[in-house]
Amino acid sequence: MQELTGREVEVFTFETVYRGILIEIGLNEVHLKSESGWIVVPVEKIVEIREAE
Repeated sequence: MQELTGREVEVFTFETVYRGILIEIGLNEVHLKSESGWIVVPVEKIVEIREAE
């Protein structure tokens, strides 16, 4: 998953899909930089992370 750092990704949760540049994957949170600002997603809510098409 670290190979996606710096790339545009889609982060899927049960509620929504977040899209942005993957900055960091931590133990508890994933940090994205999007057009509207920073997004922090708790790891326990993430279903999938993949490179954006």
